[in-house]
Amino acid sequence: MQPLADKIRPTSLDDVFGQEHILGKGKILNKIINSGFIPNMIFYGPPGVGKTTVANIAAKKSNKKFYKLNATNASVKDIKDIVDDIGTLLTHNGVLLYLDEIQNFNKKQQQSLLEFIENGQITLIASTTENPYHYIYKAILSRASVFEFKPLNENEIKRAVLRAIEILNNEEDNKTFFNDEAVSYISRICGGDVRRALNVVELCAGSVESDEVGNKYVDLDRVMECSQIKILNYDKDGDSHYDILSAFQKSIRGSDVDASLHYLARLIKAGDLISICRRLLVIASEDIGLAYPNAIVITKSCVDSAMQLGFPEARIPLAQAVITLATSPKSNSAICAIDKALMDLEEKNIGDIPVYLKDSHYSGAEKLGRGIEYKYPHDYPNNYVKQQYLPDNIKDALYYFPGKNKMEEKIQLYMRGIKNEIK
Repeated sequence: MQPLADKIRPTSLDDVFGQEHILGKGKILNKIINSGFIPNMIFYGPPGVGKTTVANIAAKKSNKKFYKLNATNASVKDIKDIVDDIGTLLTHNGVLLYLDEIQNFNKKQQQSLLEFIENGQITLIASTTENPYHYIYKAILSRASVFEFKPLNENEIKRAVLRAIEILNNEEDNKTFFNDEAVSYISRICGGDVRRALNVVELCAGSVESDEVGNKYVDLDRVMECSQIKILNYDKDGDSHYDILSAFQKSIRGSDVDASLHYLARLIKAGDLISICRRLLVIASEDIGLAYPNAIVITKSCVDSAMQLGFPEARIPLAQAVITLATSPKSNSAICAIDKALMDLEEKNIGDIPVYLKDSHYSGAEKLGRGIEYKYPHDYPNNYVKQQYLPDNIKDALYYFPGKNKMEEKIQLYMRGIKNEIK
């Protein structure tokens, strides 16, 4: 039996909901498809947002022989079979190949397409849920236009759901009625994925009993029963993983405690304990750092507790760490300092370590001049004596610049004090 999502798939751009930024009136992809002159294109975005639908519409407009492959189960032989049709009566207008999930093709498989894309014998529309700049062979990328498809908002999903219900009822003598609460809930919990929403509609319609005249009525309780747990777009090896982690860190860095907890909740929902713990430890030093040095101690304790407890209890120390970090003063002086020092290693001839700093704890070291002129700081007032520690070539290099916060102002004051710079 054909799934509802495929049965009611739009055949014109007017029936496609969402993607107004590329498919709206006067927008670039709308113009391209309606012109009938279809170039090589890559559609990038999460599942269920219209990539396949738009590719099918583009194929019909192109008037070319349409082939469709899914890279999860296709092979080079499948591509060769399509190539063998080139030049026949079937393909006198050319070939348009829709390759779904192209990220599952390895480099060799993607290269097998290149010759035919270059000479124009095959027009390629590829779709991917992963960032094409990470997963697609650069030679193909350079010959294709990339269009990003975005998750649909709640209103766009709702329009698609109502259209599906209307089509469903037009095809059957008996009607299935969804109340407003049911439709709104479906639109809200599907995560911007039309296909997921339509699958819930289909499941609800198929599982509810008919009344005495044959009609069906779907309420909120039935939708909640059929949809079970809301599924979030999250792939531990894909873009959504890094996007959520990025938003998580940037929210903590921006001292937005509520947003930080929201993205923590997403990561908890995905069960991704390791990534949460690693990122929190990084944030404690990268974004809070010397403004609140104890942040790393607290975070480490919370992370250790979370790892020992596991979910669901781990959510509690994780939330404690997130709230602590988000509400702490911020400083990036530590990461800036070490990155500046590392850059000098890459870009400069740093020279040799001063001879008096070299190891002198062995027989014969003195004959080599090791340690002879070294001044032992503890023999001097304030446990400090001025001497050169950096190599001659970079003796004036400065890496650490204190941040503007109470803790680092105290550090700066202390350093000036031991150097007798404060009168």
